[in-house]
Amino acid sequence: MSGEPDFHGAKVAVFIDDQILVYRRDNKPDIPFPDMLDLPGGGRENGESGAECVARETYEEFGISIAIDAFKHVQTYPNWRGTGHVALFFVCRLARHMVDDIVFGDEGQDWQLMPVAEFLASDRAVPHLQYQLQEYLKIWS
Repeated sequence: MSGEPDFHGAKVAVFIDDQILVYRRDNKPDIPFPDMLDLPGGGRENGESGAECVARETYEEFGISIAIDAFKHVQTYPNWRGTGHVALFFVCRLARHMVDDIVFGDEGQDWQLMPVAEFLASDRAVPHLQYQLQEYLKIWS
């Protein structure tokens, strides 16, 4: 994506109807946000664009291939650690039948489709992602 800032990673809210795709992170004390609900995405590799990053991460985490142009960059936000490069937040809408193609990867404990309101209200969801999703919904709903 031209004009994209230098970033450390990207996350994506994958919408399927009125739900989003989430996974529960591993419960390991040495990782950020252990045992919490997370969205697909992760760290940037090899100078990839934000859309390439979330496409690769979604494939690694859920085994589904999504065209790069299906991911829409909607927000740039500060690194949750408080220092370093920014992160990018994307949205993507998929057809319900794509759920049948999910093959959960080796990161995380389990996955689910969750109503958006439930994710936003959960005390077990990664807080800065709840905030980014809420901000997106305020602007685009």
